[in-house]
Amino acid sequence: MRAAVLHETGQEKLEVLDDVETAGFGPGKVKIRVRATGLCHSDLSAMNGVLPQPAPFVPGHEGAGEIIDVGDGVTGLSQGDRVLLCWLPACGVCPACKRGQTQLCLAGFMNAGTPNFKRPGGDVFGFAGTGTFAEEVVVDAGCAVPIPDDVPFDVAALIGCGVTTGLGAAINTADVAAGSSVAVIGCGGVGISAIQGARLKGAAQIVAVDPVASRRESALEFGATEAVSPDELADAKQRITAGEGFDYVFEVVGKSATARTAYETTRRGGTMCVVGAGAMDDQLQFNMFELFFDEKRILPSMYGGGDVLTSYERAIALWRAGRIDLEGLITHRVRLAEVNEALDQMRTGVSLRTCIEI
Repeated sequence: MRAAVLHETGQEKLEVLDDVETAGFGPGKVKIRVRATGLCHSDLSAMNGVLPQPAPFVPGHEGAGEIIDVGDGVTGLSQGDRVLLCWLPACGVCPACKRGQTQLCLAGFMNAGTPNFKRPGGDVFGFAGTGTFAEEVVVDAGCAVPIPDDVPFDVAALIGCGVTTGLGAAINTADVAAGSSVAVIGCGGVGISAIQGARLKGAAQIVAVDPVASRRESALEFGATEAVSPDELADAKQRITAGEGFDYVFEVVGKSATARTAYETTRRGGTMCVVGAGAMDDQLQFNMFELFFDEKRILPSMYGGGDVLTSYERAIALWRAGRIDLEGLITHRVRLAEVNEALDQMRTGVSLRTCIEI
């Protein structure tokens, strides 16, 4: 079968090969024919080493498709079922799961160190235990979440990561208050989803911040009341909040510099929500006085900060009702053979989400 493989961490291009096979199928597993997958910035971060991932590996963790085989002991799933892939399934028995914080379950991370594929030259891993830049993938049954027949594969793929992460940050983690002021720094697919979440919660002002003009224009279409470049943010803070700062600021870039900006743009007693996935060696500094004196809440949001299965259902219900726009997030479409075009679109910021049709 065909799959896009990164041979070594740090390489900028993927090689689409036709000698890749799935590995690990057996009890408790399912094999999925991938139909659509989104390119998430986390895939790029794994490729360049910002996020840890053994190589060689197949990127992709935001996918949907059909089950083509079911291993022994799997219940509730059958051949032909339409599913989206959950890259962080909950085990249900660890302390985090028992506390109701299923998004913090570490069981799914263990899958990242087990090869999902093989080639004549050896094992190949799947990013985040999945690897959806492939025609087929084998995953734990818990990673396959059934979707209704009316949900297209491309929409379902986005719900599997970016939409759930962004919506959840606004709805679950920050719990944006109606009538509040919001700024979102970084307006790719996740940032746009956070904007939609803030709009759903009734925010009065939503300022989108991004250096790319096309993304700022898109943010206005998705619910932002204003869109500015990073060097215009200070002026927006002064005009909209009289210099006090926004009630909620979402950092959706994953850099210490933008996180520091987010903190400084948040009002005293307000909420800074960290959504972007950054590097382990990128340090963010605060002094002890400002932490005490400003009383700002700093809330990291992992995968939307809530039960992902509930979040999936909520996203589908909102999409059906026309309350959120998911199709509009897909600004570009490519085939698997053109995957490097998708990478370029992400790096230059021209895309919100590129859908890779497989």
